[in-house]
Amino acid sequence: MGGLEWLVPSFVVFGATAVLLVGAAVGFRRLGARRESVDRIAVRGLETQAKAQLVRADEAVRDAEQEVRFAEAQFGPETARELAETVGRARAWLREAFLLQQRLDEAGDDTAAQHRSWSNRITELCAAIEHALADADAALAGRRAAERGAAADLPALRERHRRLRVRREDATGTLGRLRSRFDAAALAGAHGAASRADRDLDAAEAALAEGESALAEAARPVAPSLDRAAHALDRAEGELASVERVELDLATAAQEAGAEASSLDAELVAARRERDAATDPDAAAALAAAIGDLSPLLVGREARAGDPFAERDRLRAARDRLEVARSTVRRAEDRLDGARGALPGAIAIAESQITVAKAALERARAYAGADARTRLAEAERQLGIARRESDPVAALDAARRAASRASDAEALAHFAALHR
Repeated sequence: MGGLEWLVPSFVVFGATAVLLVGAAVGFRRLGARRESVDRIAVRGLETQAKAQLVRADEAVRDAEQEVRFAEAQFGPETARELAETVGRARAWLREAFLLQQRLDEAGDDTAAQHRSWSNRITELCAAIEHALADADAALAGRRAAERGAAADLPALRERHRRLRVRREDATGTLGRLRSRFDAAALAGAHGAASRADRDLDAAEAALAEGESALAEAARPVAPSLDRAAHALDRAEGELASVERVELDLATAAQEAGAEASSLDAELVAARRERDAATDPDAAAALAAAIGDLSPLLVGREARAGDPFAERDRLRAARDRLEVARSTVRRAEDRLDGARGALPGAIAIAESQITVAKAALERARAYAGADARTRLAEAERQLGIARRESDPVAALDAARRAASRASDAEALAHFAALHR
């Protein structure tokens, strides 16, 4: 016992060391978890900022894409091409930013550092988009200002704004009159265009007032304000044109819906004939189901006249579905016709191959084993099926199997004869 007393201090030292190591490990782990938690809280603000910038960048790209069309109409394709290239680069950056945002939305156990990296990249991409589009917009604005006398344009812009306000009031009357004949869904697009026209006219009014103030003060440039006003008036005019065109569009859609209904009726008649003449039961059943589902669309069309756009689209979709079902029947019939045409030749080949196999077995009768005889018997059985089967596809498959089995029997008979 006395000889082991020196081990006691060693055990104490080792035990204390182990306790310290475990404590240190637990402490470091808790410290790491606490630091990760703090980092995650900090990175949430960065993610929120990145989302806001992403929304702004998306709106900026959408506005710039519309600006390309205006630039082409005003300055020609060469100027618009330069802007379109800038917008294309911005759209590519925006796609990358959306992909990174998707990763952030779907991220599970990723570290705060990974979230921060993605969020920073989104912020960088959005800043690049905004700077590129701002530079392009500034260059375009400068060209517009250079190509017209800003001060001289102010009265003309005021008059144009007044005329567009009058057109907006007329559009309100048109929509009110159409509301009694058409559903709200049919007029939703026109109402949206009218609302956007109001917004653009208000923006033009504010820009014109700013331009008038700048002109009176003679201390600030007038061209940027008038350029914004002209741009807003261009957009308002386009929106009002779509509102003014809605009555004609509704009439055209109603005519197209009537033509679609007539075509669908005629195609349903043809489809019923194809269904009755179809020999493939599955294809016939699918066509019958489509006919049953689509026939009611031709009933009660007067009750759906309030939305010609939806009625036209509904009938077009119905015709597409019916065409798919009819194509299935036609493909099935073509397959059957092909099988009918190939069946006599396949039976003749099988008969010839069976005859050859029988002759080979006869020559090697003493040596041919059960395998060759079994193959020949199966070939004859498959040939019988091919002759009796009413389905030409199944009959063709049986005839081909008969030829294959007979060929196997012949090969086995020759092998037995050579190795006797």
